Amino acid sequence: MTRFISLSSGSNGNCYYLGNEDCAILVDAGLSGRAVKKRLEENGLPIGAIRMILITHDHVDHIKCLGSIAERLKVPIYATKKVGAALYRNFSIGSHISGYLRTFEPGEHFENFGVKSCSFEVPHDATQTVGYYIDFFGDKFLFATDLGEVTEDSVKYGRMCQHIVIESNYDVDMLVTGNYPPLLKTRIMNTHGHLSNEQTAQYLKSVWCEGLKHVWLCHLSENNNTPEKAYASAYSALTEAGARVGEDVDLSCLPRYKASGIFVME
Repeated sequence: MTRFISLSSGSNGNCYYLGNEDCAILVDAGLSGRAVKKRLEENGLPIGAIRMILITHDHVDHIKCLGSIAERLKVPIYATKKVGAALYRNFSIGSHISGYLRTFEPGEHFENFGVKSCSFEVPHDATQTVGYYIDFFGDKFLFATDLGEVTEDSVKYGRMCQHIVIESNYDVDMLVTGNYPPLLKTRIMNTHGHLSNEQTAQYLKSVWCEGLKHVWLCHLSENNNTPEKAYASAYSALTEAGARVGEDVDLSCLPRYKASGIFVME
């Protein structure tokens, strides 16, 4: 039985767990190994089941604890060749991941421990950023945690999935009228920044199909969004597309500073 839990989601740190009784993976490592272990144990999940770590990009909120987690778990770490080179140059990470790093080009398919994965490049202002399509023993997931605009690949893979983790970073009005400096507002809103609630809503409209079972909204801004606004926007889009939220598909916002609780795929 597949279980998904967000251990942390947002600019404070990003780390997601996907597993069953025998095998588990982490997507990103923006949370300390101690915190990962504690939050998993609080939900009855063993850290020892983790078999690999997938990295989306090299922004600090996604990799800041990769070195310590790699030394603790001693498992393969997957990243693109460009991101891998950047990780080796990072003085707090590079020496800790030697021997564990496995690199690939975006679009390559790879399989490890029976988990089938494929990355796809997305626009974001890191060294390189990818989303992941993951076939976890028949449960198909999409992870797209940071992207400035929707891409053809993100739509293609989204339509293949039963479970989607997608960012819904900001509410446009809150960002525009908020206190961020103009350059930061521009950085967030441009095509290599983040998705707004409206952009995510349109994405969900475009990928909705009867096989979609879960949508988790991730990486919500603390200052420029609220869970209520993000949820309402996604709810409206899914409803307009013909989905019955709560019946056909479950919709949730992932919390920033704590674990989400376990979602079980049935």
